[in-house]
Formats: sequence, structure tokens, C-alpha cells
Amino acid sequence: MKITVNGKEHEVAAGITVAQLIEHLQLKNDRIATERNLQLVPKAQYPHTVLADGDKLEIVTFVGGG
Repeated sequence: MKITVNGKEHEVAAGITVAQLIEHLQLKNDRIATERNLQLVPKAQYPHTVLADGDKLEIVTFVGGG
């Protein structure tokens, strides 16, 4: 199935969860926020949120500095 992540189309397996997508993209789960179809996904729901064909996600990575 096809989803869009940060404006870029990705082909992923059907039934993939937000948590699995984050792992697939090799992102660190502790420093990100994820929005699915304009709705914020709470981190506790990442393993339970199954993506659907055509979903649009925005994944923001937090960067610390000083």
C-alpha cells in the first residue's frame, strides 16, 4: 500500500503500524511527534495505530541544542 510521509510517497506492507513504520525509517522514537491525517498520534498508540492506504503522515524530529 502507499502512504505519504513528510510529503514523500512510500510503499509499505499492509497492516503496518506507526511503531513499525518508525522502526522501518530508522527514527528514534523518543524524539519524535507523529501526525496522521492531521491528527496527532499519542506515543502510547504507536504500536496499536494501523496505517491505511493513502494515509498522510508528518513525523517531526526534535533536536536539542544550546
